[in-house]
Amino acid sequence: MKIKRNVFSELIKWKNSVRRKPLVLEGARQVGKTWLLKEFGRSSFENYVYFNFDENDELAEIFKKNKNAHRIIERLSLIASEAIKPETTLIIFDEIQECSDALNALKYFNENAKEYCVASAGSLLGTLLAQPKSYPVGQVNLIKVFPLSFDEFLRASDEGLFAYYTKIQKNEPIEQIFHTRLTEMYQNYLIIGGLPECVLSWVTDKDPKEILRIQEALVSIYEKDFAKHNGKVNAGRILMVFRNIASQLAKENKKFIYGNISSGARAREFEEAIEWLVSAGMVNRVYLVSKNEHPLKAFCDLSTFKLYLFDTGLLKFMAGVGNDSIVLDKDYQFKGAIAENYVLQQLKAKSYEPHYFSFERFETDLLLQLENEEILPVEIKSGDNVKSASMRAYKAKYSPKRVVRYSMLNYTNDGDTVNIPLYLAGRTLDLI
Repeated sequence: MKIKRNVFSELIKWKNSVRRKPLVLEGARQVGKTWLLKEFGRSSFENYVYFNFDENDELAEIFKKNKNAHRIIERLSLIASEAIKPETTLIIFDEIQECSDALNALKYFNENAKEYCVASAGSLLGTLLAQPKSYPVGQVNLIKVFPLSFDEFLRASDEGLFAYYTKIQKNEPIEQIFHTRLTEMYQNYLIIGGLPECVLSWVTDKDPKEILRIQEALVSIYEKDFAKHNGKVNAGRILMVFRNIASQLAKENKKFIYGNISSGARAREFEEAIEWLVSAGMVNRVYLVSKNEHPLKAFCDLSTFKLYLFDTGLLKFMAGVGNDSIVLDKDYQFKGAIAENYVLQQLKAKSYEPHYFSFERFETDLLLQLENEEILPVEIKSGDNVKSASMRAYKAKYSPKRVVRYSMLNYTNDGDTVNIPLYLAGRTLDLI
């Protein structure tokens, strides 16, 4: 079975762009970058050639000895035993982080061989791209790949229900039968998450034990990567932060506190570890802003933030939340944290960069800055109890044009407050 990914349309745009540069896919390990590039090569080109720098160390010699892009292509063609043609052949460099000469060689393709289509990916590549002089600045196109969003998960699980989902319109009520079915799919997503291996296993076998086994194996892989690819950053501290995220989110205000990692921990000891996890795509960071005004980034408090895991299914697994708690919609302490992590994951997949805001003794879960510069306050409720003193206080103090609330309730829009069911978080802009 093939899983359709939304990012595929971005790959098509890249191929057809007159300003195309060599492509770099960013994203955490196991989000499907290699599969995407191979499927892209199969479906959108006459052929593709694939080179893996982790499996074939000898490939590095070609890039050490050659600075001429056409000469490099000639040598690669001989290795692949296949013609590499301009425009019609996709050249895939996988695990490119294992060969710094190949990463730097992307500039030669951009400067002297624009007619060739070159795409690359690699494990924790974002940590390299975040380092100065580690890759040719301005010479590549970047596309971020995330775990499957809820709508991608829904399309893989139930195409008929997905078809209904895509037709939901602003200000139109959602029939109760579909609201119930979509809510159940949302609960499934919280358990399974959006990592392709988990989704494919669930769609194929429907075995919850296998999902747990895969998630456990993936966490082990990620933790081993910390030592393998950490560079100059202390691998032990990366591991400590990663394992501490669930307990940080279990707190009432969820603000990241260094002292919660270990007694006496200081910011200077763990800042690099956090930056590494963010750059690797493993963690989503949400900053506090001092003002709820455009542009939000200008008012970030860089010392105050919350950290969320990049995949909600993995967070649920790492926190030890039972499937029954989610399926039976029980009240448990971590319920709000999972809902917040889920909403953030959907918004990040749609290229939103949310912040959060506090005033007096109240806190607004998220602030979104829309393209028209409107600042949209967001409240996240994990159930159907939507009473919120903080949102009432925000509306009274700042008189926003409108507010958004995510909850388990059906969709409503009274012009002042838009209640969006959690399963529709990824379609926020369509419904407000």
